[in-house]
Amino acid sequence: MNSTSMSDEILTARIPEEYARQRLDAVLVDLFPDYSRSRLQQWIKSGQVLVDGHEPKAKDKVLGNETIEIHLNSEPLETESQPQAIDLDIVYEDDDILVINKPVGLVVHPAAGHHDGTLLNALLHHDASLAEVPRAGIVHRLDKDTSGLLVMARNLKAHKSLVDQLQARTVHREYQAIVLGVMTAGGTVDEPIGRNPRDRKRQAVREDGKEAITHYRVIQRYRGHTHIKVNLETGRTHQIRVHMAHIHYPLVGDSVYGGRLKFPRGASEELKDTLRKFQRQALHAGRLGLIHPATGKEMSWKASLPEDMKHLLDVLAQDMDDMDDPEFD
Repeated sequence: MNSTSMSDEILTARIPEEYARQRLDAVLVDLFPDYSRSRLQQWIKSGQVLVDGHEPKAKDKVLGNETIEIHLNSEPLETESQPQAIDLDIVYEDDDILVINKPVGLVVHPAAGHHDGTLLNALLHHDASLAEVPRAGIVHRLDKDTSGLLVMARNLKAHKSLVDQLQARTVHREYQAIVLGVMTAGGTVDEPIGRNPRDRKRQAVREDGKEAITHYRVIQRYRGHTHIKVNLETGRTHQIRVHMAHIHYPLVGDSVYGGRLKFPRGASEELKDTLRKFQRQALHAGRLGLIHPATGKEMSWKASLPEDMKHLLDVLAQDMDDMDDPEFD
Protein backbone atom coordinates (compact mmCIF):
# COMPACT_ATOMS: atom_id res chain seq x y z
CA MET A 1 0.00 0.00 0.00
CA ASN A 2 1.16 3.52 -0.75
CA SER A 3 -0.10 6.54 1.15
CA THR A 4 0.85 10.00 -0.03
CA SER A 5 1.11 12.87 2.39
CA MET A 6 -1.93 14.95 3.35
CA SER A 7 -0.70 17.72 1.09
CA ASP A 8 -1.00 15.37 -1.93
CA GLU A 9 -4.61 14.73 -0.84
CA ILE A 10 -4.82 11.19 -2.27
CA LEU A 11 -4.47 7.80 -0.59
CA THR A 12 -3.98 4.74 -2.78
CA ALA A 13 -3.86 0.97 -2.23
CA ARG A 14 -4.37 -2.33 -4.09
CA ILE A 15 -6.75 -4.83 -2.50
CA PRO A 16 -5.02 -8.18 -1.81
CA GLU A 17 -6.72 -11.27 -3.24
CA GLU A 18 -7.38 -12.73 0.22
CA TYR A 19 -9.99 -10.02 0.80
CA ALA A 20 -12.21 -11.35 -2.02
CA ARG A 21 -15.92 -11.45 -1.23
CA GLN A 22 -15.59 -9.12 1.79
CA ARG A 23 -17.43 -5.80 2.18
CA LEU A 24 -15.53 -2.80 0.86
CA ASP A 25 -15.85 -0.72 4.05
CA ALA A 26 -14.49 -3.59 6.16
CA VAL A 27 -11.55 -4.04 3.78
CA LEU A 28 -10.72 -0.32 3.88
CA VAL A 29 -10.51 -0.44 7.67
CA ASP A 30 -7.65 -2.94 7.32
CA LEU A 31 -5.95 -1.15 4.44
CA PHE A 32 -6.18 2.33 5.98
CA PRO A 33 -5.90 1.73 9.75
CA ASP A 34 -5.23 5.39 10.48
CA TYR A 35 -8.88 6.23 9.74
CA SER A 36 -12.06 5.13 11.48
CA ARG A 37 -14.67 2.94 9.79
CA SER A 38 -17.28 5.68 10.10
CA ARG A 39 -15.01 8.19 8.36
CA LEU A 40 -14.18 5.73 5.57
CA GLN A 41 -17.91 5.06 5.12
CA GLN A 42 -18.50 8.81 4.96
CA TRP A 43 -15.86 9.13 2.24
CA ILE A 44 -17.47 6.30 0.26
CA LYS A 45 -20.90 7.94 0.55
CA SER A 46 -19.58 11.35 -0.53
CA GLY A 47 -17.87 9.89 -3.62
CA GLN A 48 -14.32 10.38 -2.39
CA VAL A 49 -13.46 6.67 -2.75
CA LEU A 50 -12.88 5.15 -6.18
CA VAL A 51 -12.51 1.44 -6.94
CA ASP A 52 -10.83 1.01 -10.34
CA GLY A 53 -12.06 4.51 -11.16
CA HIS A 54 -15.70 3.89 -10.21
CA GLU A 55 -17.68 5.10 -7.19
CA PRO A 56 -18.69 2.10 -5.05
CA LYS A 57 -21.08 1.53 -2.14
CA ALA A 58 -19.89 0.59 1.33
CA LYS A 59 -21.62 -2.80 1.17
CA ASP A 60 -20.14 -3.77 -2.22
CA LYS A 61 -18.10 -7.00 -2.16
CA VAL A 62 -14.56 -6.77 -3.48
CA LEU A 63 -12.94 -9.23 -5.91
CA GLY A 64 -9.27 -8.65 -5.09
CA ASN A 65 -6.57 -6.76 -7.01
CA GLU A 66 -8.73 -3.63 -7.40
CA THR A 67 -7.03 -0.23 -7.08
CA ILE A 68 -8.37 2.03 -4.36
CA GLU A 69 -8.12 5.82 -4.45
CA ILE A 70 -9.31 8.06 -1.61
CA HIS A 71 -9.49 11.73 -2.58
CA LEU A 72 -9.00 13.77 0.56
CA ASN A 73 -9.30 17.06 -1.28
CA SER A 74 -13.07 16.51 -1.27
CA GLU A 75 -13.16 16.31 2.53
CA PRO A 76 -15.99 18.55 3.76
CA LEU A 77 -14.53 21.61 5.42
CA GLU A 78 -15.62 23.18 8.69
CA THR A 79 -17.50 25.82 6.71
CA GLU A 80 -20.24 26.65 9.20
CA SER A 81 -17.79 28.35 11.55
CA GLN A 82 -15.53 31.26 10.73
CA PRO A 83 -11.99 31.95 11.97
CA GLN A 84 -11.86 34.50 14.78
CA ALA A 85 -8.84 36.11 16.43
CA ILE A 86 -9.19 34.81 19.97
CA ASP A 87 -6.11 34.44 22.16
CA LEU A 88 -5.08 30.84 22.93
CA ASP A 89 -2.88 29.77 25.84
CA ILE A 90 -0.88 27.14 23.93
CA VAL A 91 0.89 24.68 26.22
CA TYR A 92 2.29 22.42 23.48
CA GLU A 93 2.18 22.29 19.69
CA ASP A 94 3.65 20.14 16.92
CA ASP A 95 2.56 18.87 13.50
CA ASP A 96 0.07 16.39 14.98
CA ILE A 97 -1.41 17.77 18.17
CA LEU A 98 -2.14 21.03 19.93
CA VAL A 99 -2.59 21.31 23.71
CA ILE A 100 -4.18 24.43 25.17
CA ASN A 101 -5.07 25.69 28.63
CA LYS A 102 -8.69 26.78 28.24
CA PRO A 103 -9.74 29.80 30.28
CA VAL A 104 -13.01 30.10 32.17
CA GLY A 105 -15.81 31.44 29.96
CA LEU A 106 -14.60 30.07 26.62
CA VAL A 107 -17.14 27.77 24.94
CA VAL A 108 -15.43 24.85 23.18
CA HIS A 109 -17.78 24.28 20.24
CA PRO A 110 -20.59 26.36 18.68
CA ALA A 111 -24.04 25.48 20.00
CA ALA A 112 -27.38 27.12 20.66
CA GLY A 113 -26.69 30.53 22.18
CA HIS A 114 -22.97 30.37 21.29
CA HIS A 115 -22.65 30.49 17.51
CA ASP A 116 -19.23 32.16 17.53
CA GLY A 117 -16.52 33.31 19.89
CA THR A 118 -15.69 29.66 20.63
CA LEU A 119 -12.52 27.63 20.86
CA LEU A 120 -13.33 26.17 17.44
CA ASN A 121 -13.39 29.67 15.92
CA ALA A 122 -10.05 30.42 17.59
CA LEU A 123 -8.51 27.19 16.28
CA LEU A 124 -9.54 27.96 12.71
CA HIS A 125 -7.84 31.34 13.01
CA HIS A 126 -4.71 29.82 14.53
CA ASP A 127 -4.40 27.16 11.80
CA ALA A 128 -6.60 27.30 8.69
CA SER A 129 -5.77 23.67 7.82
CA LEU A 130 -7.77 22.54 10.85
CA ALA A 131 -10.85 23.09 8.68
CA GLU A 132 -9.97 19.73 7.11
CA VAL A 133 -10.25 17.90 10.44
CA PRO A 134 -13.62 17.08 12.08
CA ARG A 135 -14.62 19.82 14.53
CA ALA A 136 -11.29 21.53 13.84
CA GLY A 137 -9.52 18.74 15.72
CA ILE A 138 -11.55 18.92 18.94
CA VAL A 139 -11.86 15.40 20.36
CA HIS A 140 -13.04 16.14 23.92
CA ARG A 141 -14.53 19.09 25.74
CA LEU A 142 -14.63 21.09 28.92
CA ASP A 143 -17.70 22.98 30.09
CA LYS A 144 -17.72 26.72 29.42
CA ASP A 145 -16.89 27.57 33.03
CA THR A 146 -14.36 24.78 33.58
CA SER A 147 -10.73 25.73 32.98
CA GLY A 148 -7.79 23.58 32.00
CA LEU A 149 -6.10 21.34 29.47
CA LEU A 150 -7.53 20.18 26.15
CA VAL A 151 -5.81 18.36 23.28
CA MET A 152 -6.69 18.88 19.61
CA ALA A 153 -5.74 16.79 16.57
CA ARG A 154 -4.09 18.62 13.67
CA ASN A 155 -4.68 15.93 11.03
CA LEU A 156 -6.96 12.96 10.43
CA LYS A 157 -4.47 10.32 11.55
CA ALA A 158 -3.93 12.10 14.86
CA HIS A 159 -7.69 12.56 15.18
CA LYS A 160 -8.34 8.83 14.91
CA SER A 161 -5.53 8.02 17.34
CA LEU A 162 -6.84 10.43 19.99
CA VAL A 163 -10.43 9.25 19.58
CA ASP A 164 -9.28 5.63 19.91
CA GLN A 165 -7.31 6.49 23.05
CA LEU A 166 -10.30 8.22 24.60
CA GLN A 167 -12.50 5.23 23.83
CA ALA A 168 -9.87 2.86 25.23
CA ARG A 169 -9.68 5.05 28.36
CA THR A 170 -5.92 5.45 28.08
CA VAL A 171 -6.01 9.26 28.10
CA HIS A 172 -5.19 10.39 31.65
CA ARG A 173 -7.28 13.35 32.81
CA GLU A 174 -6.82 14.73 36.31
CA TYR A 175 -8.87 17.58 37.74
CA GLN A 176 -8.86 19.69 40.87
CA ALA A 177 -12.13 20.77 42.44
CA ILE A 178 -13.41 22.52 45.54
CA VAL A 179 -16.57 20.98 46.97
CA LEU A 180 -19.07 21.91 49.66
CA GLY A 181 -18.76 19.70 52.73
CA VAL A 182 -15.89 18.06 54.59
CA MET A 183 -14.94 14.67 53.14
CA THR A 184 -13.58 12.03 55.48
CA ALA A 185 -11.72 10.19 52.71
CA GLY A 186 -11.45 9.73 48.98
CA GLY A 187 -13.37 7.15 47.00
CA THR A 188 -14.96 6.16 43.71
CA VAL A 189 -18.35 6.97 42.26
CA ASP A 190 -19.52 4.28 39.83
CA GLU A 191 -22.98 5.42 38.77
CA PRO A 192 -24.43 5.62 35.22
CA ILE A 193 -25.25 9.06 33.86
CA GLY A 194 -27.91 10.08 31.35
CA ARG A 195 -29.99 13.09 30.40
CA ASN A 196 -32.32 14.37 33.10
CA PRO A 197 -35.84 13.43 31.93
CA ARG A 198 -37.30 16.64 33.40
CA ASP A 199 -34.64 19.04 32.08
CA ARG A 200 -32.75 18.19 28.89
CA LYS A 201 -29.99 20.71 29.70
CA ARG A 202 -29.05 18.74 32.81
CA GLN A 203 -27.57 15.31 33.36
CA ALA A 204 -28.48 12.91 36.14
CA VAL A 205 -27.55 9.60 37.70
CA ARG A 206 -30.02 7.09 36.26
CA GLU A 207 -30.15 3.32 35.89
CA ASP A 208 -30.46 3.41 32.10
CA GLY A 209 -27.62 5.90 31.67
CA LYS A 210 -24.14 5.29 30.29
CA GLU A 211 -21.37 3.90 32.47
CA ALA A 212 -19.59 6.66 34.39
CA ILE A 213 -16.72 6.18 36.85
CA THR A 214 -15.09 8.98 38.85
CA HIS A 215 -12.19 8.55 41.30
CA TYR A 216 -11.48 11.27 43.87
CA ARG A 217 -9.11 11.84 46.77
CA VAL A 218 -8.71 14.54 49.37
CA ILE A 219 -5.99 17.17 48.97
CA GLN A 220 -7.02 19.45 51.87
CA ARG A 221 -9.98 19.72 54.24
CA TYR A 222 -11.33 23.06 55.47
CA ARG A 223 -14.05 23.87 57.98
CA GLY A 224 -16.88 23.50 55.52
CA HIS A 225 -15.21 22.60 52.21
CA THR A 226 -12.77 20.13 50.69
CA HIS A 227 -10.13 20.55 47.99
CA ILE A 228 -10.02 17.31 45.98
CA LYS A 229 -8.20 15.69 43.09
CA VAL A 230 -10.40 13.85 40.57
CA ASN A 231 -9.52 11.28 37.92
CA LEU A 232 -11.97 10.32 35.20
CA GLU A 233 -12.21 6.76 33.97
CA THR A 234 -15.03 7.73 31.61
CA GLY A 235 -15.96 11.07 30.05
CA ARG A 236 -19.68 11.76 30.33
CA THR A 237 -21.18 15.24 30.04
CA HIS A 238 -20.95 17.06 33.41
CA GLN A 239 -19.65 13.82 34.96
CA ILE A 240 -17.70 15.29 37.89
CA ARG A 241 -20.40 17.83 38.67
CA VAL A 242 -23.16 15.21 38.61
CA HIS A 243 -21.25 12.59 40.59
CA MET A 244 -20.09 14.98 43.31
CA ALA A 245 -23.62 16.34 43.73
CA HIS A 246 -24.93 12.76 43.82
CA ILE A 247 -22.76 11.93 46.86
CA HIS A 248 -23.77 15.25 48.46
CA TYR A 249 -20.49 17.11 47.90
CA PRO A 250 -21.47 19.52 45.11
CA LEU A 251 -18.87 21.77 43.51
CA VAL A 252 -18.59 25.30 44.85
CA GLY A 253 -20.20 27.78 42.47
CA ASP A 254 -22.14 25.17 40.47
CA SER A 255 -25.45 26.89 39.75
CA VAL A 256 -26.87 23.83 37.99
CA TYR A 257 -26.08 21.01 40.41
CA GLY A 258 -24.82 22.79 43.52
CA GLY A 259 -27.95 23.85 45.34
CA ARG A 260 -28.18 26.95 47.50
CA LEU A 261 -25.18 28.89 48.77
CA LYS A 262 -23.98 27.76 52.21
CA PHE A 263 -21.36 29.16 54.62
CA PRO A 264 -19.44 27.45 57.43
CA ARG A 265 -20.67 28.46 60.88
CA GLY A 266 -18.95 31.66 61.95
CA ALA A 267 -17.51 32.29 58.47
CA SER A 268 -15.64 35.56 58.04
CA GLU A 269 -17.10 38.30 55.88
CA GLU A 270 -14.20 37.80 53.46
CA LEU A 271 -15.11 34.13 53.00
CA LYS A 272 -18.79 34.92 52.59
CA ASP A 273 -17.99 37.59 50.01
CA THR A 274 -15.57 35.29 48.14
CA LEU A 275 -18.14 32.47 47.97
CA ARG A 276 -20.89 34.85 46.82
CA LYS A 277 -18.68 36.13 44.00
CA PHE A 278 -17.52 32.67 42.87
CA GLN A 279 -19.98 32.34 40.01
CA ARG A 280 -18.71 29.21 38.23
CA GLN A 281 -18.06 25.59 39.18
CA ALA A 282 -14.73 25.30 40.99
CA LEU A 283 -13.24 22.79 38.57
CA HIS A 284 -9.93 22.79 36.70
CA ALA A 285 -8.42 20.18 34.36
CA GLY A 286 -4.88 20.37 35.67
CA ARG A 287 -3.15 17.31 34.15
CA LEU A 288 -3.40 15.58 30.79
CA GLY A 289 -1.52 12.52 29.62
CA LEU A 290 -1.66 10.54 26.37
CA ILE A 291 0.33 8.61 23.79
CA HIS A 292 1.57 10.82 20.98
CA PRO A 293 -0.24 9.80 17.76
CA ALA A 294 2.90 9.91 15.60
CA THR A 295 5.79 8.99 17.90
CA GLY A 296 4.04 6.54 20.21
CA LYS A 297 5.72 8.19 23.20
CA GLU A 298 3.87 8.92 26.44
CA MET A 299 3.45 12.65 27.01
CA SER A 300 1.89 14.69 29.79
CA TRP A 301 1.25 18.32 30.66
CA LYS A 302 0.28 20.35 33.74
CA ALA A 303 -1.63 23.62 34.10
CA SER A 304 -1.63 25.58 37.35
CA LEU A 305 -4.87 26.46 39.10
CA PRO A 306 -6.48 29.67 37.81
CA GLU A 307 -6.35 32.72 40.06
CA ASP A 308 -9.98 32.54 41.21
CA MET A 309 -9.53 29.01 42.61
CA LYS A 310 -6.18 29.93 44.19
CA HIS A 311 -7.81 32.91 45.90
CA LEU A 312 -10.72 30.81 47.17
CA LEU A 313 -8.31 28.24 48.64
CA ASP A 314 -6.31 31.02 50.31
CA VAL A 315 -9.46 32.45 51.88
CA LEU A 316 -10.61 29.01 53.05
CA ALA A 317 -7.20 28.42 54.64
CA GLN A 318 -7.28 31.82 56.36
CA ASP A 319 -10.78 31.13 57.66
CA MET A 320 -9.59 27.85 59.19
CA ASP A 321 -6.52 29.52 60.75
CA ASP A 322 -8.65 32.32 62.22
CA MET A 323 -11.00 29.85 63.89
CA ASP A 324 -8.00 28.08 65.46
CA ASP A 325 -6.65 31.39 66.77
CA PRO A 326 -7.76 32.06 70.40
CA GLU A 327 -7.86 35.82 69.70
CA PHE A 328 -10.49 35.20 67.01
CA ASP A 329 -13.03 34.26 69.68
